[in-house]
Amino acid sequence: MNIPPITWALLVTNGVVFLLQQVADPQLVVWFALWPLHGASPVGLAGFLPWQLVTYSFLHGNLLHLLVNMLALYMFGSDIERVFGQRRYLAFYLTCVITAAVAHLVVSAVSGAPPFPTVGASGGVFGVLLAFALYFPRRTVMLIFPPIPMPAWLFVTLYGALELYLGITGTQAGVAHFAHLGGMLGGYAMIRYWRGRPPFGRSRW
Repeated sequence: MNIPPITWALLVTNGVVFLLQQVADPQLVVWFALWPLHGASPVGLAGFLPWQLVTYSFLHGNLLHLLVNMLALYMFGSDIERVFGQRRYLAFYLTCVITAAVAHLVVSAVSGAPPFPTVGASGGVFGVLLAFALYFPRRTVMLIFPPIPMPAWLFVTLYGALELYLGITGTQAGVAHFAHLGGMLGGYAMIRYWRGRPPFGRSRW
């Protein structure tokens, strides 16, 4: 399958950065992971820095974390890039990454969570999932476990509901569930903006 250029670039960039992590870690995490607004990093640096709103998305905790995110980006991002075009797709992806980061920072500040770095492309990936459900709602998605086929709109709705439940209950510690939801929210807002839907004005398509 031919992978569109922006999706391909994101896949390669994430892979290269992961390789760099094996050499430069923990310095990459200290400077480029997303740190809470209210806490400093373990080595006494300022903690949060503005560029972390984007750079955190290119770092990953381990190989499985990277592979899961990149598989989802490959599976769903390719079709969305073909719908949006290269520039809009990149703008959409980065918007989802940033809104995911903002959502996580707000929740962390409100909850008073201890200073801990957040990494991963999941915020952008969840935004892409939301877009896929909107543009290809009846496309069948096959779960890995359990192997149950379901339409994309149902898959994404259930996934979003699960993330909300896990985030509220704190059932799955160490996962930034509200960042995932923030990515979906950012993607939804971006699509409404382009379509000129309330609370935005005329269509930007």
